[in-house]
Amino acid sequence: MSNPRLEMIKALSEAYGVPGQEQQVRKLYQTYLEPVSEGLERDNFGSIAGVKTGDANGPKVLIAGHLDEIGMMVTYITDEGFIKFQTLGGWWSQVMLSQRVVIQTRKGEVIGVIGSKPPHVLPAEERNKVVKTQDMFIDIGVQDKAEAEEAGIRPGDAIVPWSPFTPLANGKYFMGKALDNRLGCATAVEVLRELQSIHHPNIVYAGATTQEEVGLRGAQTLVNHIKPDIAIALDVGIAGDTPGMTKTDALSRCGDGPIVVIYDAATVPNPRLRDFILDTAQGAGIPVQVEVIPGGGTDAGRFQFQGSGVPSVSIGYATRYIHSHAAVYHQDDFDNGVRLLVEVIKHLDRTMLEEIRQF
Repeated sequence: MSNPRLEMIKALSEAYGVPGQEQQVRKLYQTYLEPVSEGLERDNFGSIAGVKTGDANGPKVLIAGHLDEIGMMVTYITDEGFIKFQTLGGWWSQVMLSQRVVIQTRKGEVIGVIGSKPPHVLPAEERNKVVKTQDMFIDIGVQDKAEAEEAGIRPGDAIVPWSPFTPLANGKYFMGKALDNRLGCATAVEVLRELQSIHHPNIVYAGATTQEEVGLRGAQTLVNHIKPDIAIALDVGIAGDTPGMTKTDALSRCGDGPIVVIYDAATVPNPRLRDFILDTAQGAGIPVQVEVIPGGGTDAGRFQFQGSGVPSVSIGYATRYIHSHAAVYHQDDFDNGVRLLVEVIKHLDRTMLEEIRQF
């Protein structure tokens, strides 16, 4: 893979970082963020942002993905050596069974597979029912609890999906774990990279939060640390281009451009900011889509509450099969998302900020 952007996305996708235990992916992320930043800002929750100053008196603009991915945590070990777990983030139980996971222990990584009682022994009326997560377990291939403990397993250990980043048939689609939201993290780095040779009238903070998947927690601490004038959450959205989906379910399609979320369960974005972004995209000839996500929220839902209020919005990418081991996105959307954010930062100044605030 000779494309530096894809190499970064691949590395970030394959790194481990469940909510509250993002240290591995953050350490990797910092190696990408530092070379394109004047300095780094970090809160006490583990969120991190690089800084790029255009005008020292300009608006402070925060753009951030989130480092954490959905995963699990070891709760206890059965006498037979099977691992019981607590989910971290929103899992749909039907996508979990027979999937490989990695348990991060103090002795190293342990591979396992998610199992349950086999359908062959279930009564007929039980076979068509969804298996509950509390009835699942992880098999690491040991004889008993003592062997599991000898392997290093203990309560609190992080459990992460295992799924290599993989190019698909036409060379534009890619599949991997944690695209929600390592795509947003990578976007922040690429925006800073593009700004190295471009003048802009702002102070840009670009990076990633922690613990988004368990309640937008790192967003609250990072926005309190940065105190921006404008905030943009970089995330993913539901792709509506697979069989059975309708416009009522989701509006956006992979490959048709980045998405601007015009409503979700945590945010109704400032209408002037929304229109400014859409108008900027049109003026620059960048394809863009809008999306409504009534059943979820992004870090914009916390960014907006800092101080007396911060105009906030979410920009991201239509992504198939999020919150599973294998999500799918289109690389053109990512590239156009970087272009869009650079154009927004170039055209956002104090005059526009006041227009946005006075909507």
